[in-house]
Amino acid sequence: MQNKKSLLFLLGAIFLGIITGFFGQELLLKGAEITAALFMNFLKLLSIPIIFLSITSTLSGMKSQLEISNLGKRVFTYTLLTTVIAAAVGLLLFFIMQPSAKISAAEAVQITKAPTDTYLSFLWKIVPSNIVQVFLENNVIGTAFIGFIMGIAATYLPEDNRISVHQIFSSLFKLILKVTEGIAHLIPLGTWAFTALMFKDLSHTNSFKHLGLYLLTVVSANLVQGFVILPLLLKYKGISPVKLAKASFTALSLAFFSKSSNATLPVTLKCAEKEAGIHPKVAHFSLPLCTIINMNGCAAFILITVLFCSTIHGHVFGLLDLGIWVVLSTLASIGNAGVPMGCFFLTSMFLIGMDVPLNTLGLILPFYAFIDMIETSLNVWSDLSVTAIVDQECTHLEALPVKE
Repeated sequence: MQNKKSLLFLLGAIFLGIITGFFGQELLLKGAEITAALFMNFLKLLSIPIIFLSITSTLSGMKSQLEISNLGKRVFTYTLLTTVIAAAVGLLLFFIMQPSAKISAAEAVQITKAPTDTYLSFLWKIVPSNIVQVFLENNVIGTAFIGFIMGIAATYLPEDNRISVHQIFSSLFKLILKVTEGIAHLIPLGTWAFTALMFKDLSHTNSFKHLGLYLLTVVSANLVQGFVILPLLLKYKGISPVKLAKASFTALSLAFFSKSSNATLPVTLKCAEKEAGIHPKVAHFSLPLCTIINMNGCAAFILITVLFCSTIHGHVFGLLDLGIWVVLSTLASIGNAGVPMGCFFLTSMFLIGMDVPLNTLGLILPFYAFIDMIETSLNVWSDLSVTAIVDQECTHLEALPVKE
């Protein structure tokens, strides 16, 4: 009953958001902007501590490095598998739909060159030089790195010290999770605000000419991955994709409208544990890690967009080239987390390296916010799918040994 009531509130918020976005007065739209900004700030405020405390408390609670290795190996395996498949699906749909045949380079508009140091400067922050600054800058990968180092180091402490460390971080983590329970009451309000702003932007967009097939290709790649590939993988592992989707509905909705898998993490953890019944130790280890490295939607976007822009400007790709681009898209998406408009900037830097003009990206930019919504939902759905599969392969004993 509670789930049905929450669903009705959420659907009502979406409906009101659509009305506000298309027909809302300036005062209502301004209220939506303020509400969305405050909601995102609240989510971001919690996301960094949750990533750090979740990883640290989980690892420090494990009794051996072998347990960490076994659990981590499974998460990385399924993350890599789903991301490679996502890129391959994007490649297949690109050749089926051939979107670049419908647009010429002369019809594109010029955009400002993306800053070439955005991604590289971010990579330097993987190993931060200041433990305080990493939290102040919302450096997700740096935060995770510190959490992994401290959590793994705790397993080398004498047993009584390790237990003490685990209790401290575990208690802090539970405290943060208590705070996040308040998010459940604010989600409809945030959904209204995000929906209103999205439909406000769509009502002022008139750049669909010649670009529809490209957008259809990108969106279709994400939908095939989300509605076909991941459910088949779940079904193969003996997990009901329908039940997992129902349990994850709140997190997937928030991911769509917030466009941030990091900010959605508190709700994703709650859905995984409370609704899907995933073991807390698996959820607390897998979901923060997947939030950083599991980017199915980004892999498809990078591959399709690079091929789309470059073929318009006369580039020809052989089979070996296409195979290399599947690998490059996969690796780039894994390292994408935390960069604002990361997929867009990464794609532009690939095109710069190929001497492809960036003017075609000017047509894509107005639609990127909508693409980002779908990608984020897919990323969170993939995170939950990977976590559910890993949980299925593990026993539910206190020490959580992994089945061989």
